[in-house]
Amino acid sequence: MTAEILPFANAAGKPEASIDAMLALTAPGLNAVNAVILDRMQSEIPLIPRLAGHLISGGGKRLRPMLTLAGAELVGYQGTRHHKLAASVEFIHTATLLHDDVVDGSEMRRGKAAANIIFGNPATVLVGDFLFSRAFELMTEDGSLRVLKILSSASAIIAEGEVAQLTAQRKVATSEQRYLDIIGAKTAALFAAASRIAAVVAECSDSEEQALDDYGRNLGIAFQLVDDALDYSSDAAEMGKDRGDDFREGKMTLPVILAYARGDAEERTFWEAAIAGHRTSDDDLAHAVALVDRHDCVTATRERAQHFAQRAADALSIFPDGKAREAMVEAAQFAVARGH
Repeated sequence: MTAEILPFANAAGKPEASIDAMLALTAPGLNAVNAVILDRMQSEIPLIPRLAGHLISGGGKRLRPMLTLAGAELVGYQGTRHHKLAASVEFIHTATLLHDDVVDGSEMRRGKAAANIIFGNPATVLVGDFLFSRAFELMTEDGSLRVLKILSSASAIIAEGEVAQLTAQRKVATSEQRYLDIIGAKTAALFAAASRIAAVVAECSDSEEQALDDYGRNLGIAFQLVDDALDYSSDAAEMGKDRGDDFREGKMTLPVILAYARGDAEERTFWEAAIAGHRTSDDDLAHAVALVDRHDCVTATRERAQHFAQRAADALSIFPDGKAREAMVEAAQFAVARGH
């Protein structure tokens, strides 16, 4: 018999959700994962560990490998296979970040200069390729064709999502559904795969495997929705990047899609010029933020994130209640409540 669905607490005055429970749950495993990461990012070419270490040790939450570790705790897995696989997940994620920063011309990542600014675009792309290769080495060492299929498919979907985002860039007519499809591929696919492989190594039932996939996928969508909301509601110190990056790059994220749909003719004219790249000054950004605020688009985006986070929590209802499940539900709450 499974426990009841754990609802989110929405009452005013409740403490902000934290990822502390997830950190405590996964700390021993994460130490093992970090050891694998440190070992496998080494190379006889000194630039490779220098550049990889710049990002890997740069303060990331390790949320994706934590999903693998937490999922293993949830299903009672007692082995160690998931440590290398969680490291593989982190390598895939890091490689995509390195490539993304080159594509976007980003200047900051996690509060400091992006790798492409320090080391240049060619080195950043090639080290990203190196980390992808290391990820696949770890997968093949595990020996499970099913795990290999899940993670390799996720890698392909991520790449497709990034290309889809590139083709949607500077297109003000981008629909909310197309946007959700893009973030479902570029972000949620790896969250889903990271969660699912825990059930695979533990030889769980198909329903348990699907439940962890659903948890990760919905969590990933919620996480990206909040990321996109923060670009119009947070400052650079909080975000660890330049505020307005998405705006200047002409990305049609949900706050903009909603502001454009809810705006009058004058506001739409502004958005059309801004997304096309003709209105990108600091004053233009301030005006964009004001329009987003006027139509409560950050609030609406967070409400949608709340919906997907609740779906993530609901997916875990087939598992018995306990520390692992509670920590994973709180992680979903954290994805929505966070300010950076």
